This record gives sequence, C-alpha cells and structure tokens, in this order.
Amino acid sequence: MSTQQWNETRVRALHDDLVALYEPVDRVAEHGADPTAEPGEGVRQLVTTILSQNVADENTRRASEALFERYDDFAAIEAADHDELKETIRVAGLPDQKAARIRRALTAIREETGGAYSLAFLDAMATDEAKAWLTEIKGVGPKTASVVLNFHFGKPTMAVDTHVERVSKRFGLVPESASNERAHEALDEQVPDELTYPLHVLLIRHGREHCSARGADCDNPVCDAYCDCEFCR
Repeated sequence: MSTQQWNETRVRALHDDLVALYEPVDRVAEHGADPTAEPGEGVRQLVTTILSQNVADENTRRASEALFERYDDFAAIEAADHDELKETIRVAGLPDQKAARIRRALTAIREETGGAYSLAFLDAMATDEAKAWLTEIKGVGPKTASVVLNFHFGKPTMAVDTHVERVSKRFGLVPESASNERAHEALDEQVPDELTYPLHVLLIRHGREHCSARGADCDNPVCDAYCDCEFCR
C-alpha cells in the first residue's frame, strides 16, 4: 500500500495517468445520467444492480433478460410468487435473497411515490440523503446505491466494487483495513465530483488488466507511480 498522502491534485493526476494508459471514459457510451430516460429506467437499474451482486456480468445479463421477459412490468414482479421469481433469476446466484431484495425495493418505491415505480424523487435529494433512502432497503448496500445514483442520476458518489476497492487500497487511497462501506466514504471524500464516474471505470479497468488479486502485473507507469504492493516490490 502506498504511504504517500492523497489530495485533490494527486487524485486528478491519477485520473490523467490512467487515461494516458488506457483512454478517456466516454460516459454516454457506457452509462450515465440521462435526463430523457423513462421514469422506470432508474428502477430497472436498481433491480439489475441487485441481480449483479456477487455474480459475473454475463449471468447478470441472462437473469435480467429472463426477469423482464417473464413479467410485464414492475407491479407484476412485486406481486410475483416468491418461488417463481427466484427460479426466474436463479442464474444470477443467491436467488432466494435477491428475489426478496427486489420485491422489497419495489415495495419501498411504490409506497414512497404513492403507487408509481419511479426513482425520480431521488434526483431532488442531496446525494447523502438519496443514498440513505436507498440503503434503508434491506439488501441494498452502498455499492448498489452508488451505482444507481451515479450511473443514472449523475450524483457524485463512487461505486466501489472489488476491483475499485483492491486498487484503491494498494494505492493508499483507502486504508487497507477499511470495510467496503468505509471505502465508499473515503473515496467520496477524496475524489472530485466530476471524476467519480470516470475514475470508477478506470480503476475497474486497471484492476482487471494489471492489478489483479493474485499475480498482479505491475509493469506499467501507473503502478510505478502509485503502488508499492507486494507484487511491485
């Protein structure tokens, strides 16, 4: 773990160095706040992100397709038989837990809005308030909340998956002993608002291409500049 002190200037330098190693992040091409999106898109993203917890992207895609092909709308998903719902999404893993989480989330949204399946009300909230509302739903943690708030609404909060957490700890952006929740808090404190999304994408890419959990490939300028983990020594 790097022992150098982090500040806004150094975070911006890290972003620039990651861009130089890879490429600039095109938010529109990947995800992103879309003011023209249908009201239900935020809900769909929440549901899909719940499906994605602890599972590979391909299985998330398959489960999401099966879910939205089987049920006509969010009301039908909320009202679905639990066993039927969990079988529909089984490919995403943890089907019993995820079926319950999805239904709880839809119920919370419907009750908050008085009957609509829309998260538009979160847009008017401060980021911390919106995150607190989402994480009050059992099974919705800080990563799931941050994905929805940053990707859909463009709010300045970084989603910390396993790649982001691992790289951030090796670079010293986050204390090695920090929980995932504390890692979210630390990165939200450190990273300038407009860099939360691009740095999220770039740290994931670096984690996949160079800074893997085992046998990391440190032969690159970013690791040379920011990392002194066991693989770089």
